[in-house]
Parts: sequence; C-alpha cells; structure tokens
Amino acid sequence: MDATSARQRLEQMLAELDRSIGVLRGDPVAVRERSAADAGSDLSDADRAEAMLTVATAHRRAVLDALKRLDEGDYGRCVDCATPVPEGRLEARPEAARCVQCQGKRERRR
Repeated sequence: MDATSARQRLEQMLAELDRSIGVLRGDPVAVRERSAADAGSDLSDADRAEAMLTVATAHRRAVLDALKRLDEGDYGRCVDCATPVPEGRLEARPEAARCVQCQGKRERRR
C-alpha cells in the first residue's frame, strides 16, 4: 500500500475511532426510577461500554503509532524484525506494526 493511501485510511480510521470514543464517553443517561433488574442491566451495559472504550482506545493508539511510522519512513516494516509487513496484511489492517510471524509470537506470550 502506498504511503498516501495508507495515510488516508489511517486518518479515516482515526476520525471514526474518535467519534466512537466520544459516544462511549458520552453523558450518562439521566437518573430515573429503576427496578433492581434495570439496575443490573445498566451495570452490564456500563461494563460492556467500558470494555468497548478500552478496545477503541487501544486501536486508536495503534493507528496513531502507524501514522508516526509513516512520518518517520518506517511504515510497512515490522517493528520487531524490520522485515516488510506483507501488503495483504497492510490492506486488511493498515495499523499493523508487525509481520504475521512476530505478531503470532507476541500473542502467544500473552
């Protein structure tokens, strides 16, 4: 993927993530009379929203890191082994920082 296309896609992803994060951080629903079941449901919704916020924030950080790699001329190279990240991987995940092998190793260590 050429640098211009990558930057365009990454900036679009960043804008979408910023909108999503804004919605997830939005004002809480006004307090109203609730049953115990409603309170439990609200807690579950809050937990789900917090988990989604955590994922979106991590994804945003990955996109910002990819934009930084573009600026520094390192985009498309694995941050661990410096080999080229396959074009198909960058097409699917423009924010990808690692080649498939290094990403697999990292995930197995978790």
